[in-house]
Amino acid sequence: MNKQIYVIGHKNPDTDSIAAAIGYAELKKQLGHANVKAAMAGSPNPQTLYILGRLGIELPVYLADIHPKVRDVIKRQPVTAGAEMPLREALALFHRHSIRVLPVVDGANAPIGIVSLLKLSEKYLVAGSDRKRGVDSSLSALAGSLDATFLSGGASDELEHLHLFIGAMEEDSFLSRIAGYDPATMLVMTGDRPSIQQAAIDKGVRILVVTGGLAVGDDLVAKGREAGVAILSTPHDTATAAWLARLSTPLACFIEPGFERVGVGEPLEHLRLKLLHSGEPAVVAVEEDGSIAGVATKSSLLASFPYALILVDHNELGQAVPGAETVEILEVIDHHKLGNPPSNQPITFMTAPVGSTCTVVATLYRERGLEPEKPIAALLLAGIMSDTVILKSPTTTERDREMVAWLEERAGLDHVAFGRDIFSSCSGFKAYGSLEKAVRSDFKHFTAHDTLFGVGQVEVVGFDEFYELKDDLRQVLKQVKEEEGLHMAGLMVTDIYTESTLFLVEGKNELAHIMGYPQLEPRLYELKGVMSRKKQMVPHLLKVLGAL
Repeated sequence: MNKQIYVIGHKNPDTDSIAAAIGYAELKKQLGHANVKAAMAGSPNPQTLYILGRLGIELPVYLADIHPKVRDVIKRQPVTAGAEMPLREALALFHRHSIRVLPVVDGANAPIGIVSLLKLSEKYLVAGSDRKRGVDSSLSALAGSLDATFLSGGASDELEHLHLFIGAMEEDSFLSRIAGYDPATMLVMTGDRPSIQQAAIDKGVRILVVTGGLAVGDDLVAKGREAGVAILSTPHDTATAAWLARLSTPLACFIEPGFERVGVGEPLEHLRLKLLHSGEPAVVAVEEDGSIAGVATKSSLLASFPYALILVDHNELGQAVPGAETVEILEVIDHHKLGNPPSNQPITFMTAPVGSTCTVVATLYRERGLEPEKPIAALLLAGIMSDTVILKSPTTTERDREMVAWLEERAGLDHVAFGRDIFSSCSGFKAYGSLEKAVRSDFKHFTAHDTLFGVGQVEVVGFDEFYELKDDLRQVLKQVKEEEGLHMAGLMVTDIYTESTLFLVEGKNELAHIMGYPQLEPRLYELKGVMSRKKQMVPHLLKVLGAL
């Protein structure tokens, strides 16, 4: 299977995350991988939207989650049948397609029940006098199954419950055999036995089938017509005709209406539970409009998923798109500390202590002797400018500077002017539309021993706006802390020009005693020279929270 591969960054993506995903997907395409597509696990922030708009680059596809769905394992175009289909044709479908369950659908292709080969066999072979003789069919279906022609009477689609008798004995024995049955329900089969034919007509049976293609006297046909007896002539011998008559029963008589169904958009886990605990051999998958999409059996659970992931700018499942743990991860391209899960197969895992994932992606272009297109070069440059705060962040390395020089030449941009445009156009809280979006747009979770905490970051030009919104921001942090089950929630407000940060925190009040930075007021700290969450803020919090 040629899987769809998504290159995707972390939840609450920043510019580096989305730029790296787009840039690396384009690199994979240049290397001949046509089935690679950039994706994002959350809404882009205003800065990223500004950059993509300025460069004329489309947003990546949004994946709210990557949990496998029912549609990922079922085969479309299932074999189906109508309720009126004779059992003979249905058995041919079972054999021809090697299936064990046959869905029965209505005129709108919506499932109304299923017929399982196992239960069909059980029902068809049940002992008992009525089951031995009983044939549920219509004149039309019976004639079709027997390849018969009408000598008297005509086709009817009305379902009838008939009792089958074989006229292969003397007339007296035959008459004693059929005594006690209503002639209007009798289906008599016989060969060239005029006495039996005559007795059946005189008795007024419902149907007389003459087997072997043998001739029937005109006088008998006339008497049959007069008596209202349907007379059919079949080319098959009596034994075959008796078997085929039973196979003329329509599927409507065998439908199991209480079948299990599941929507194609439901999680695969729903299907798994239905298959493992319902006791049914199969589950019918339906489209959103109620029409049948496919049939799932336990073997469907072993099917490989039609997509896989390449993670960029993160390697921890806690930061990944929901469901990432259930699908194949092919590669990881990152610049953070390791927290990756184990993999079943060897994978490409590339991480470097640089200021931006886009630096790693740009390096891969250059190492392979490939040139990114001008918009992609500018996008990768923007990712580095954003994550290193125009190369001012302490996370900045010589390789970042080297790749900036390489990219700005190909993008035709001055990196300093470009970086200032990026930050000045989208800095501050108002660019996000709401304070909650500002806090959540780049909010990441971490763990220090038993303490769960999260830290967001917003770049600003001056702190005036922050002080106006401080009390409201504290309420938002309190809400985020409670909703996400954290012990502490914090927000870094970083002034890119003074290269300092104000840290607003909710929870862990005892932090004030060991924070190590000036406390301007309760829950607000001044961190001069701190710009990086990854290299400065989080390592410091891990240390002090661990001490608590």
